[in-house]
Amino acid sequence: MKIIKNRISVLLIVLLCACAQEKKNTIISVKNTLEFERSFETVEIDKAFLNVDNLSHIGIKDINTGELQVTQLVDNDGDGTMDVILFQPKIASKSVAKFEVVTITEAEQPKAAELCYSRFVPERTDDYTWENDKVAFRVYGPTAQKMIEDSIPGGTLSSGVDAWLKRVEYPIINKWYKKETETDGSYHIDSGEGLDDFHVGASRGVGGIAVKIDTTYYTAKNFINWHTITTGPLRTSFYLEYENWDAAGNTITESKVISLDLGQNFSKFNVSLDGVKNISAGLTLHERDGEVSGNNEEGWLSYWQPHADSELGTAIIASKDYFNDFETYNSDIKDLSNAYAHLKVIDNKVVYYAGFGWKKSGQFASEKAWEDYIVTFSKCVNNPLEISLNK
Repeated sequence: MKIIKNRISVLLIVLLCACAQEKKNTIISVKNTLEFERSFETVEIDKAFLNVDNLSHIGIKDINTGELQVTQLVDNDGDGTMDVILFQPKIASKSVAKFEVVTITEAEQPKAAELCYSRFVPERTDDYTWENDKVAFRVYGPTAQKMIEDSIPGGTLSSGVDAWLKRVEYPIINKWYKKETETDGSYHIDSGEGLDDFHVGASRGVGGIAVKIDTTYYTAKNFINWHTITTGPLRTSFYLEYENWDAAGNTITESKVISLDLGQNFSKFNVSLDGVKNISAGLTLHERDGEVSGNNEEGWLSYWQPHADSELGTAIIASKDYFNDFETYNSDIKDLSNAYAHLKVIDNKVVYYAGFGWKKSGQFASEKAWEDYIVTFSKCVNNPLEISLNK
């Protein structure tokens, strides 16, 4: 009888331990292998990685501080179900931070301003424009293209990327468009928030792509389709599609997802391509009075230039997997002078980052400060945060 009681006691202990293990929440470990603190990098966790069917009541809690993190849910494939959860941890140099996956109510979810925003803009022909707390950009749609082709004033024929030079952290897209379309004011004049005085034309602007055949660069026209994927406190992203275009007899199929995260000066371009093995992402050289620099080993290209009453830096960054080299391409034809980062297409995709820093915004006091930011960003791109689960 005593033996039976002992066996029952052991069994109860095992069952209690098993129940305790079942109730233990999932722990996300985020490892920083670099020798500096990392923040404003977005961790993206797939629901399949967490082994859950529904992310709507998931919270991420810092184990060290006990604080719930600001998160954002994203439906990447547009099927109506959220696929990933985003958060932006702060990770000390060469360290690991741990976060507990918890169940929370909507009221418990930390609130944050939605600074990452994008939208289609039909009231100004058909731009697509996006921004965060640091920078803003836009690209041009088919109506703007047709206006040029039909000799109607006000159109734009370009697959280049425009830079909106903002110097405030709050959103300006809707405010500036309203100013331009509904008042006597103009976003081409700086009234304290910044302005749009960055010329794109047929150039690549800040990160538009081209295909080089022999010594000639070929480009797409304006985007033909779009849809917004997400906006929120941590990220905005959207999809663009282009009509098939010709590069010296090669038919190029192009679509892309562009995203911009909180606190970053660079948009991420995830481009899907068919018909080409290499592409070139460009930076307009404008009056060719600036300085082109770059580093093939670190995977970046930069152009620092005088700009009106200030200075401006633009750059392209890619991981070592994609980055080949770079070139300064000068042309006597207006807007065709660009600095190009030559990038590999791997499995019909290429991923790179493109962005800018405006001295007048107060973020970068000099070319060196801009280049230091690029070097740091490129190290993060080539050494991503390492994510693992411990249960």
